[in-house]
Amino acid sequence: MQHTAAVPWATLRAMVSWLLRGLPLAAVHIVVRVLLGMAIVHSPLNGNWWKTIAVAVVVIIPLIWAGIDGIADARAHDDPDDYEDLTMRWLKAGLLAGVIAGVVGWALANYAFAGMGQNSFLIELFAGGSFTALLVFIPAMVGASVGRFLVRRQRRREQRDDSEDTRPSLQKQNA
Repeated sequence: MQHTAAVPWATLRAMVSWLLRGLPLAAVHIVVRVLLGMAIVHSPLNGNWWKTIAVAVVVIIPLIWAGIDGIADARAHDDPDDYEDLTMRWLKAGLLAGVIAGVVGWALANYAFAGMGQNSFLIELFAGGSFTALLVFIPAMVGASVGRFLVRRQRRREQRDDSEDTRPSLQKQNA
């Protein structure tokens, strides 16, 4: 007797959503880290500027991406109780990006590029991975919150404008 299980589409869709966020963010972090290593080797006296720019790039991308997620989610659901769980989506994406960036960063630093640092594998995986996860997760939560807030504010304005349009004006009542 052959058993065929139904594919849990909701679970697959939820998994794909954080994978599609985590993998590109891991790639961004790896590319930024390689470029940062090259920039510091080329111009070591400007290392603080390069590091600031690198962190800004890694933070701005999830901030904007999650802001778009928040806007789309708030537009899709009128009631805030019906919003999708963007917290877990972005936490999983951040953890995935952190683990991948930590492992690949360690491999690149030890075997391919000079100037990226010489941390042990466990330090790179846990400390670097955790820091990367936070650099993804915290801006993402800010972006999603701001995106949802902007949509709710727009809806309140539209509702206020609609209610003002339906009220009879004082001039019509006096006439």
